[in-house]
Amino acid sequence: MSDGLKKKIAVGGIEHETAGFLPGETSLEDFLKSKISAHELKTISGESNTVIDGYISGIKHRGWDLAPLVWFKAQSGAPASKITFNFLLQELLENLKSQLPVDGILLSLHGSFAADGIDDADGRVLQEVREVVGESCPILAVHDLHCNVSQVSIDAADVILVMRTYPHIDMHERAEEAVSILDKIFDGSIKPTMVFRSLPILWSAPKMIDSEPPMRDAIRELEKIEQQTEVVSCSLGVGYQWIDNPVVGASAIVVTNDDPESAHQNANQLSEWIWEKRSQWTNPSLKPHEALKMGEEKGKYPIILADQADNTGGGAPGDSTEILRLFIQKGLKDAAVLYLVDPEAASAAHEIGEGGKLVQPVGGKSHPMCGPPINIDAEIVSLSDGRFVYEGPMWKGVEENLGLSALLKHQGVSIIIISKKQQPVDLAFSKILGLDCSKMNYLSLKSTGHFRSGFESIAGSIFNVDASGLFTQDFHSIPYERLGRPMYPLKTDPELFEI
Repeated sequence: MSDGLKKKIAVGGIEHETAGFLPGETSLEDFLKSKISAHELKTISGESNTVIDGYISGIKHRGWDLAPLVWFKAQSGAPASKITFNFLLQELLENLKSQLPVDGILLSLHGSFAADGIDDADGRVLQEVREVVGESCPILAVHDLHCNVSQVSIDAADVILVMRTYPHIDMHERAEEAVSILDKIFDGSIKPTMVFRSLPILWSAPKMIDSEPPMRDAIRELEKIEQQTEVVSCSLGVGYQWIDNPVVGASAIVVTNDDPESAHQNANQLSEWIWEKRSQWTNPSLKPHEALKMGEEKGKYPIILADQADNTGGGAPGDSTEILRLFIQKGLKDAAVLYLVDPEAASAAHEIGEGGKLVQPVGGKSHPMCGPPINIDAEIVSLSDGRFVYEGPMWKGVEENLGLSALLKHQGVSIIIISKKQQPVDLAFSKILGLDCSKMNYLSLKSTGHFRSGFESIAGSIFNVDASGLFTQDFHSIPYERLGRPMYPLKTDPELFEI
């Protein structure tokens, strides 16, 4: 640091992935349940795989002072009300004002947060933070890969970095990178210039997996741009598609060291590279029975069906029954469904106890597209209060609580029932319940990509499928009205697009 003085860095965040087509709203209570207060932020070790931990680790390493704010991180879901958003924002700002003066701000923002009447809630947060600290205080943020970015965010922040991996195993890494950039801003070796391009692409989730082409090629393109001496960072956001607003779309972000011409040139180059390959970012819809047939023809087990239309990690209800019904109808053995969200069934299983029988309808209760429920006559194999710690690499070391949970076995199909929505990202919780997923022949996981963090190493074959659910990857069937521009692949005529 150029002045040799210890720096004081404010750290906090408001994170929400907003699913605009879900009924209802994400309540203030939902955010408060996840709240990490300023006092609690002080106790975070910096070792878990989160953005906040990455910030704290970097701050500790440099001997800076941590100015903890507040961290809200609600489960993906429907938009928040304007009242809820204002409450969250004011609490963040009040904490910030109490810590002034600070030398820098590090925020953990999802990048696809929207509230009633506010299309880019992340941008509003950044704007309000900028108003408090002024133009001279550097503001840096790390966004989720599934971010919808607008110029509002770009104008308010000095640097925005976007996670590159899907599953998101680089949260800590990206945050550490942000701290490193902040350090260089302090010593005067970097004066960030940030340029952004929005791309009218609805990106299919199976094409976001960074370990596979074509996404692997996109990451290499980012790395190639970053090899230029004047480039500080290069990011790609693939967007979050299950909301109807004009911010939706992919994005290219380039930060240079006081070189606007290079920033514009590289952002344009990256955008053109992505656009030229636009057909590679979309994926045809695959039905569960088709995937099952393909997997059996391949003969590599376990066959994993990723139930992406009911991905609780993206905000889906998690109680769609189509694949469970398919497994039962086919009389599959050594098959399992993870996780079916049904608090009523979980509670009933706990009342009956391990070794008993649960005879009642399960699943299919949230929405007609997720049902109908399935009548089961299942053995209650094991029970849990839902508390465990993730093995990682995604969320490694993070504590989780899925509420009252049970492992059931109906004929040859094992079912993990949980009370609170969450996707399976590793094997930790299954192990607690006594289910060895590596010995299954068939697995249905209510997840789109994050399950690969823990399950890819045991998989024989993986198929992302569109069972009946609210989060289909068939974008033509989604009732968009407010996108504000032609979007690929809804429209394909090149003359309609300005890139």
